[in-house]
Amino acid sequence: MTTTATPAAPATPADRPAPVDLTVTDDRHSRLYWAAADTWNVVRRSLTHFTRRPSFILWQLGFPIVSVLLYGYVFGGAMKPPGGGGSADYRDFLMPGMFVMTMAMGFMNTATGVVTDTTKGVVDRFRSMPMAPSAFVNGRGVTDVIIAAAELTILLLTALAMGWRSDGGLLAFLGAVGLLLWLRFALIWIGVWLGLLMPSPEAAGGLYGVAFPLTMVSSVFVAPSTMPDWLGAVAAWNPISSTASATRELFGNPVGADATWISQNAQLMAFVWPLVITAVFLPLAVRRFQRLSR
Repeated sequence: MTTTATPAAPATPADRPAPVDLTVTDDRHSRLYWAAADTWNVVRRSLTHFTRRPSFILWQLGFPIVSVLLYGYVFGGAMKPPGGGGSADYRDFLMPGMFVMTMAMGFMNTATGVVTDTTKGVVDRFRSMPMAPSAFVNGRGVTDVIIAAAELTILLLTALAMGWRSDGGLLAFLGAVGLLLWLRFALIWIGVWLGLLMPSPEAAGGLYGVAFPLTMVSSVFVAPSTMPDWLGAVAAWNPISSTASATRELFGNPVGADATWISQNAQLMAFVWPLVITAVFLPLAVRRFQRLSR
């Protein structure tokens, strides 16, 4: 006769394993899945609208090319990079700054796109649907990063055609491109937040009055050391200057850095500044979207 041994139950409740709440785990996975799916739907919708507006494509992708040609050829002959040199040397100094300027001023396109969707009732329709609260904001951000990557590719090809070269190596080149897109990614959230605050697309067009001084008072065109002391300090601590100096270092182009701490740590600050901007304005943009009236 055989007997079957039965495992002894734990002596006390404390010895028993805690039950796993599979419902909570599945719910979290479901929410993440639908948040990603909703974000992708917003991205697909935005890219579809973008490709159906040829004039807008020509303006948004063509303006950076015109800017590079204008500053590089029209003003390049009269400018000298820090430390001297001819116009070709100045173009080596200028091109990374133009890349940064294009990435920085792109937040105006973001704000215009968001306020257009808001005034046309598109945002209200999204809010009335059973979709993730952050999907619209995140979808807009992903869309603009994709468009910014296309803009940057066109700019790089234009600069190469003008004779500009990157001498820092492949890894350094990819690092510089990453910092440029990282800055653009951070400024997207400022554009989304401002777009949700603006009453009309015409008002969003007034942001040029803010973007232009922001990019000019920086190291995009000249080194901050050539400016008056107080203005040079403002330009040196401008987040755009950190990215401009960092990309020049990585591209192997003339930098024009001075002995200040912010200039000597440009690559570090080119990562930190966008991180701070994202940490501040991404929650503000999501919160503003959630508080919009239906």
